[in-house]
Amino acid sequence: MDSTARIIVDHSKQVLALTGVITLLAIGMLFRLDFNADVASFILEGNERGEEFAALQEKYDTADPINVMVSAPSDTNFTEPAGLALLAELRDIYSDQEGVAAVAAIAPELNPLTGQPLDADTIAALPAPVLSQLMAQNPVAALLLSEDGQASLMVVVPEDDGVDLARRLQEVEPPEGVEVTLAGNPVIFGSVIDLLGWFLLVLPPAVMILLLGTFYAAIGDRRLTVFAVIPAILGSLWTFGVIFGLGFEVDIVTVIVPVFVIVMGSADGLHFVTHFQEEATRTDDPYERVSSALRQVGVPMILTTVSTSAGFLSLLATDVRPIRQLGAFVAVGITLAGVISFFSLPALMSRVQVEASHRSSLIGPSIVTGIQTLVKTRVPALVLGASLLLFAVFFIPQIEVDSDQLFFFKEDNEVRLAFNAIEEAFGGATPLVGEFAWDAADGVAGLDAVAATSAEIESLPGVRKVFSVADLRALPEPQLQAFLNEETALPLGDMVSADGLRFAMFPGEFDSDDLRGWVDYADAHSEVRVLTGMPVLWDETARLVLQAQVVSVIAAFALVAIMLGLSYRRVGQTLIALIPIALTTAVLLGFIAAAGINLNLITAIVSSIVIGVGIDYAIHYIAAIEHARAEGPGYVLRAIERVGRPIVANALGIAVALTALWISPLKPHSQISMIMWVSMMTAALSTLLIIPALMPRDAVAQQAQNQPERAI
Repeated sequence: MDSTARIIVDHSKQVLALTGVITLLAIGMLFRLDFNADVASFILEGNERGEEFAALQEKYDTADPINVMVSAPSDTNFTEPAGLALLAELRDIYSDQEGVAAVAAIAPELNPLTGQPLDADTIAALPAPVLSQLMAQNPVAALLLSEDGQASLMVVVPEDDGVDLARRLQEVEPPEGVEVTLAGNPVIFGSVIDLLGWFLLVLPPAVMILLLGTFYAAIGDRRLTVFAVIPAILGSLWTFGVIFGLGFEVDIVTVIVPVFVIVMGSADGLHFVTHFQEEATRTDDPYERVSSALRQVGVPMILTTVSTSAGFLSLLATDVRPIRQLGAFVAVGITLAGVISFFSLPALMSRVQVEASHRSSLIGPSIVTGIQTLVKTRVPALVLGASLLLFAVFFIPQIEVDSDQLFFFKEDNEVRLAFNAIEEAFGGATPLVGEFAWDAADGVAGLDAVAATSAEIESLPGVRKVFSVADLRALPEPQLQAFLNEETALPLGDMVSADGLRFAMFPGEFDSDDLRGWVDYADAHSEVRVLTGMPVLWDETARLVLQAQVVSVIAAFALVAIMLGLSYRRVGQTLIALIPIALTTAVLLGFIAAAGINLNLITAIVSSIVIGVGIDYAIHYIAAIEHARAEGPGYVLRAIERVGRPIVANALGIAVALTALWISPLKPHSQISMIMWVSMMTAALSTLLIIPALMPRDAVAQQAQNQPERAI
């Protein structure tokens, strides 16, 4: 490391200049920032169910509609002329909006006797019997009206950009006394865009403030505290430069990339700064300070960068695209932060005057002394290890997977409340779609078999109604043939093709077992070519998430074990380093179950992250132990003097910094904060206490009285 230190110090201006140029290029790439709010796209790629859904949409040229639940005034309902007139008035208001292709509502648009349009005033003047007859001729009226008649669904089909249209409709003032609730994917996507923008503006700065406060408690120097986080900040900035430079977009999962890079990428900077600060008590020579610090932490910095990146790269083994992207992006960020910590940070610090002042820090000698006291016997380690293991064994079997398509929204979010309101009024907020096998050559005669299959599906638990053109068989044959020939459009969009009939299945109250029963029925009957939809897709995603959890943990352990084995070249050291993080991972999974947190697209990645980050503590600890071993008995106690403070500070820094996620509008982020608090504290404590318990007793023997004390 001496020659490397000499190169860095002698060429510090060039190193810092190159760092500045790359940073400016990364800033320039930020102007290419773009968001991907299409949450559904996460589950359309890479799995059979998603591909079936995409193919069905393409075949029948269907777009995501905006579902509007309209609530009537308390003195009327939508089966009465006055209520239906209000619905027709709102329908006409929406139809006049820019970007609206069609509006489907139960209010009749034409008088079948005269062919004249029916506006709100005309409908209000119609006699109730005439109106009832007109309603009976609407093929989807029963699907779009609640049982009490107080609520009705209106389906707005966008021409192009459904997100912009959803935002415009939210600004439309409905008729007096009428309440509207908007739902559907365009509404979700619009809300997600707002959340992503808010997240990037607020969360990274909040995380940085908390991280700086925690590091200052360990370092006791404002300037050095800032220096310690510079690699993480630049690493995050460079990562986004790479992401946007390659044309990738920010989505609901990858939006947390800068937070992870800042928090996880700060460890090397903290270790280098604290060791550099130690050397300031011994020498004023910049080269000696850099050289000594790199001798102690240079190799561990390289290993921890590789191990942390390996934890994230293990996510590439999953079948879920956003999880793979997150793993790749953060691994790039951690690597960049590591390079900056190894080259740019030493170059910067070699050019400034540093004084050792950490005796005034909060995380200082008392923490070190406490840890040294605990490791002198094996009892604390045995009690800690046994307690954590029992906790994990009891709770891990209770882990559940989240199949909620709105998992990222908090309970009081407007989108979730709208979803719940529609579900309460109509039994199911999200219909499923599918296709019946039907030959156009069979014409009307082939509809009887379709109707029989449709009735069988309706008899399944949790199914409220199945609608297709086969439900129109009671119409006069010329009118029915017009629907089959697509001469007359249906409110639910294109429902007929040359070899099949698209259908919509409206669920009532159902659970996962009911849903799997529907899918099993479709798979077992050739008459149903496909049954899909968002509930099916999210159930499939839940399966993939569980699989991703298992695969990523195995991959993370394998990558870290291989890396440690190649580095240490000793099986014993490798196993000792892995034991604390294995225990931490088990506790993490147990806590997820105990806290009632379900695995989803975001929480399922935490285990691999903790493996990659938590192993850093063992790497630095073992490196310090090996460095102190040559000085004789008590080498673990001396190692704690060197690395106890930065290990505790880093664990607290990650946990405290991620506390900022509690203000995030996304539900899984607060869950990640809780998980990381438990994981980081467990990783730090188990590393500092259990590793000494696995070593000979002379490792924690009291230092000889005539041995000079090392400056703290």
